[in-house]
Amino acid sequence: MEYNFSAIEQKWQQFWQENGTYKVSNGSDKPKFYVLDMFPYPSGAGLHVGHPLGYIASDIYSRYKRMKGFNVLHPMGFDAFGLPAEQYAIQQGLHPDVTTKQNIKTFKGQLNRLGFDYDWDREVKTCDPDYYKWTQWIFLQLFACWYNKSTQKAEPIDTLEAAFRAGGSNAADGAGGEEVADFSAEDWNAMSEAEQQKVLMNFRLAYLSHASVNWCEALGTVLANDEVKEGVSERGGHPVERRLMRQWFLRTTAYADRLLDDLDDLDWSDAMKEMQRNWIGRSEGASVWFDIADTDKKFEVFTTRPDTIYGVTFMVLAPEHDLVAEVTSAEQKQEVEGYVSYVKARTDRERQMEKKVTGAFTGAYAVHPFSGEKVPIYISEYVLIGYGTGAIMAVPSDDDRDEVFAQHFDIPIVDIIDKSKYPGATKSDKLGIMINSGFMDGMEVPDAIKAAINAVEEKGIGTGKVNYRLRDAGYSRQRYWGEPFPIVYRDEMPYALGSGDLPLTLPEVSSYKPTGSGDGPLAALTDWVNTPDGKRETDTMPGYAGSSWYFLRYMSPQCNDRFVDEKAEQYWQNVDLYIGGTEHAVGHLLYSRTWQKFMFDRGWVSQKEPFKRLVNQGMIQGMSRFVYRKKGTNTFVSHGLIGEHEVTPLHVDVNFVDGLVMDTERFKAWRAEYNDAEFILEDGQYICGSAVEKMSKSKFNVVNPDDIVNQYGADCLRMFEMFLGPIDQGKPWNTQGISGVSKFLRRFWNLFRFDENGQANLDDATPTADEMKILHKTIKKVNEDIDRMGFNTCVSAFMEATNALTEKKCNKRAILKPMVALLAPFAPFVTEELWRAVGESGSVHHSDFPTHDEQYLVENSKEYPIQINGKVRTKISIALDADKAAVEAVVMGNDIVKQWTDGKTLRKFVYVPGKIINVVAN
Repeated sequence: MEYNFSAIEQKWQQFWQENGTYKVSNGSDKPKFYVLDMFPYPSGAGLHVGHPLGYIASDIYSRYKRMKGFNVLHPMGFDAFGLPAEQYAIQQGLHPDVTTKQNIKTFKGQLNRLGFDYDWDREVKTCDPDYYKWTQWIFLQLFACWYNKSTQKAEPIDTLEAAFRAGGSNAADGAGGEEVADFSAEDWNAMSEAEQQKVLMNFRLAYLSHASVNWCEALGTVLANDEVKEGVSERGGHPVERRLMRQWFLRTTAYADRLLDDLDDLDWSDAMKEMQRNWIGRSEGASVWFDIADTDKKFEVFTTRPDTIYGVTFMVLAPEHDLVAEVTSAEQKQEVEGYVSYVKARTDRERQMEKKVTGAFTGAYAVHPFSGEKVPIYISEYVLIGYGTGAIMAVPSDDDRDEVFAQHFDIPIVDIIDKSKYPGATKSDKLGIMINSGFMDGMEVPDAIKAAINAVEEKGIGTGKVNYRLRDAGYSRQRYWGEPFPIVYRDEMPYALGSGDLPLTLPEVSSYKPTGSGDGPLAALTDWVNTPDGKRETDTMPGYAGSSWYFLRYMSPQCNDRFVDEKAEQYWQNVDLYIGGTEHAVGHLLYSRTWQKFMFDRGWVSQKEPFKRLVNQGMIQGMSRFVYRKKGTNTFVSHGLIGEHEVTPLHVDVNFVDGLVMDTERFKAWRAEYNDAEFILEDGQYICGSAVEKMSKSKFNVVNPDDIVNQYGADCLRMFEMFLGPIDQGKPWNTQGISGVSKFLRRFWNLFRFDENGQANLDDATPTADEMKILHKTIKKVNEDIDRMGFNTCVSAFMEATNALTEKKCNKRAILKPMVALLAPFAPFVTEELWRAVGESGSVHHSDFPTHDEQYLVENSKEYPIQINGKVRTKISIALDADKAAVEAVVMGNDIVKQWTDGKTLRKFVYVPGKIINVVAN
């Protein structure tokens, strides 16, 4: 009987579904293990072969852990809210709910074909009201809490109110309250409710504020920093500008230190940890206030190098700084306003990458706090309003960027550090002796930093401070397809809906396209917006809202009275292995970690971190193919001949290119413009050019996994993707290599010697020592390599073992049965079929994973190359304990040795144990 992968895979898909093979309970005597994939956004295009890479890896590992005796949770769901789903719906002219459901159905069908062991009863969809009810509830809890810096945890806002009632602003130290003016208990108690709520807004973990945000006109919404790449939207590549808007924010900065410190406890790669550290960007220094000359105004700067304050020769404000319009002189007004307009059209990324020096003098001066000298105030795009205070003290002698600016605008440069004692020290090194620095002259830089902080504190013009690159997370989107905010406004002040009013579901709208006015589509629904309790918020939550806690909902997706069942959470605790792409290294992981810490503070979860171990899979890249159109014609030149013509390269669909040879008839039928195409061929063939690029529809290099499964089977696709290389490295897709994996599976199948009736013919005899060695060597290798996620080397081990067993014509049950179990996590379909063939019932995936026995791996012989008159003629295995006489007898009795020494006299027999055997005969 031939290996019919199509019939086998359909059979076992149905069996698993009907028998609940992968059903998981929230209680077991077995130890728990939680394996999780970063859940996908269900795009209209479905999966391409690059998407399943991480899913296959997690599936192998989850099956392995189940067979090793663990109760394994390996769920799947869909990140279904957000901008991509809405854009796709607009393109299709359908409601996002309709297109999202269609796409999820497609995705589930593709995932099931690949044999993943998901418990679909635990499926979550972020757009499901039963799910986003709890997303809204968590938001309300953030709104109802503040971060107490004294206890280093989130607490209910009413504890802050109680502190204010009893002791005023000095009675509590809360994150975000740094800008709140001091007040007494009497002042607080005399405030109106609106005044009190305004003060509290400075402390809430979910708060409303006006801020400069990334506004994308084409998408009609605000974008988070990690959704903007090189000045354009990540989705669609549309221009992004900075705009001041009222937005909801989450106070992620309150957790900055804990986010940093707790990285040390995580089993993540050093590279990933460093990415998180860099994004959080903790820096220590001083906050210093500078007065503006001839006014009563002042501004704050944060500097990590307060020791350089005597080197300040100019100040720079961000063009968006509130003081710019107020302090600009009449003479400089036109220039400043023109420069502000220029900067407004540029993103933070563009401003940071700009090499050209730009800026404008405001006409105003700051007063140096120590020398009393007037220091000119400029504005420039290299200072960002969202980082630090939006103002810097510029020290051109100790900062390259400031130096270039000073040279461009002919501003004096004052040396303040002598580095001659430290050859090779750069400006960024905190080394040298202070000069031209008043009270700090003669000090080493580290001592001067401390002295400068003490001095500004003594003068009452500043304080030592820790600053962060991390910004509070923008939480508003001016779109339709997202969670509505459970908020109403009364007298412009936000108030929370009650928990009993959740979920606040999305209303039907006639148009969910962006308005372009800054308001979301919900703003047009006046009957929905205006309620007896106040006006509803018309923004919706961002795409990351639902993905910041989904890993908890999988634990008890049907729980109605809590976002996660308490006992289920205490059992599963957190994710033991999390697999996903590095594109989520910043946003998603930081948001999820922040939400987890908040819920840990409130006592709702048992663990302070959501993901113990993180593995980032590499990207499977597309192998693009190109045709070359002769300019001004519809003639296409084969790649090897393009040097003779002026041509334009064009991407072509890889699905009608075999290797590099294109099917010209399919190309002509591909598009109407190519119907009359002509070709200049090489040896009768059109040879395409090639390049390794990101797999994308626009590059026509997308390969549908359904096509591969139809041709080779799901088991083959799974093993081939693992065989391509280490899981954490990028690799190009090349279907030419898949035939080798397909041959391996057929060769493994053939070991069972099926007859025409489908009956396996197995030998129940005792295996030989060599057969046991092959088996146990493979068992040991696979166990070790799965644990370290070395799936590619596991596949190699299976191939080697199968080749060795085929060579020995081994069909022994005692060998093949453990081999089936060993292969099961990698090829779940064929191993179910073969499990029956070896006489077992039930599912192989609920059997025990094989363990090796070291006794079968003890080497009792060694294979020697046999040299005859200096040339290797054969190889012979010799017992390790054999003496020279026994070795000589074995070698000289070998048929091949006899052939080469026939008729000759043995002159010398050289035997060096463990190394060589040489026969000299003539």
